[in-house]
Amino acid sequence: MIDRRYFMRMGALAGVAAGTGVRAAWTLAGASEASAAPGLIVETAAGKLRGSSQGGVHAFKGIPYAASTAGPRRFMPPAKRESWAGVRDALVLGPRAPQLLSAFHGVVPPEVEVMDRNEPMSEDCLRLNVWTPGVRGKARPVMVWLHGGGYTSGSGGFICYDGARLAGRHDVVAVTLNHRLSSLGYLYLASLGGRFAHASNLGNLDIIAALEWVRDNIAAFGGDPGNVTIFGQSGGGGKVSSLMAMPAAKGLFHRAIVESGADVRGVTLEAAARSAEMFLQRLALQPSQADALERLPFERLIAVTAPGEGPPLALAPVVDGRTLPTHPFDPVAPALAANIPLLIGTVETEVTFFPRQILDPIDAASLHAHLKALLRHASDGEVDEVIATYRAGRPEASNTDLYLIIASDATFRAGVLTEAERKAAQGGAPVYQYYFTWRSPVRGGKLRSFHTVEIPFVFDNVDACRSMVGSGEDRYALARKVSGAWVAFARTGNPNHEYLRGWEPYDNVRRATMILNDQCRLVDDPHGKEQRLLHSIVTARA
Repeated sequence: MIDRRYFMRMGALAGVAAGTGVRAAWTLAGASEASAAPGLIVETAAGKLRGSSQGGVHAFKGIPYAASTAGPRRFMPPAKRESWAGVRDALVLGPRAPQLLSAFHGVVPPEVEVMDRNEPMSEDCLRLNVWTPGVRGKARPVMVWLHGGGYTSGSGGFICYDGARLAGRHDVVAVTLNHRLSSLGYLYLASLGGRFAHASNLGNLDIIAALEWVRDNIAAFGGDPGNVTIFGQSGGGGKVSSLMAMPAAKGLFHRAIVESGADVRGVTLEAAARSAEMFLQRLALQPSQADALERLPFERLIAVTAPGEGPPLALAPVVDGRTLPTHPFDPVAPALAANIPLLIGTVETEVTFFPRQILDPIDAASLHAHLKALLRHASDGEVDEVIATYRAGRPEASNTDLYLIIASDATFRAGVLTEAERKAAQGGAPVYQYYFTWRSPVRGGKLRSFHTVEIPFVFDNVDACRSMVGSGEDRYALARKVSGAWVAFARTGNPNHEYLRGWEPYDNVRRATMILNDQCRLVDDPHGKEQRLLHSIVTARA
């Protein structure tokens, strides 16, 4: 059974693999770190940082943008980091947020799993990384990446998120970051009052603290604090979506990119309160004993979120009326971000990233049966209508292709299209829509256009991502087009550039969408008829 919330929870963690396999990926990652030379010293508001330099790019890693969240700071909003004396080395990635590693390792394709550097976990995880081609001479666009993994797992340190090539080839400042996750970042405890009165949407508040650090310090790294783009994939796309509706984030970013993830509706207060109650019950605590949460090992607070512990907890941005006043994109696009240009889209077969998917050939009867299970309450006639409509739009597609495309449309693409439509209807800044249909050759091509596959192209890291995208020469031209479009959008709010022209804004009449493949082309309302039919059936039975 396809469940979009499950996908968002397990979500998008991709990385860069060097070479053609797991061993090669780890070898290159280690060699790259080891060969970096001591670099520049930059002064920030909290103190001086020494980075490293390699290939004309300066990297500053593991920079603390806020205080540790351990002990008395647990379940508190982020606090400023104390200054330090002398020069602090910023040479290695900081720790990742506490999380269930089982939500990623052994679950996602090994072609993607190899991208994880497995940094140690710590509650002192509010760290960021900066790559810049230079610290003087000009103010460059700043691109701040929000990692995937839903709201419960992931890290800004994945190999594929390395910003060196994006910075060096495209003359931008690239930033990745870690923030609190799972129960430590998204459990709603504010209804308990007392010291927990502000324990709501802490993971997103961490991101806002990182963006405040960017505002206050990025000029010292050659970045323009007045031209900041936030971009993210899967759960990272959901974070971008919700930040667009958070008052505290207003003015901290100027463009937004959402890849294969959306957050149309936040968690309701009622659902959030029920999750908090279940969380305390699993720890054998009464609400009056909640202060004990400060003293329990973080491993225990994360362990009780595992699927086997009971019904899933609502660990995602909560519409609390304060930090997130409204649902991000329901019933309309967020007014707070009306002047923020948006670039948004999905890949064609998102679901091939996830376990237990159909990758081998199936017959027509199996296609019908699988879709009947996917669409739950749809009648046999409605399932037949969906198959016939999708087959008319893709006459060359196999039964397996049709199933995977329909499953992806019913989950990831549905929310993304809703956000694009509502942003366009708002009539403010433009929205640009893409549909990534390039198919990876890895695993004999069975993974097709899997969730996360566009990330190596966005970061221009295709050589380091061979485990994800293979070694074909076609990678380079597409990477030039895709990374160039993302950077052009970050620079000006318009994705057109030398190697990819003719991309027009999306509206709710033409629905112009850029198909990203070996041959990129703008298409009006691609496969819109079948998507609207599918949406009508899904929403009617919801």
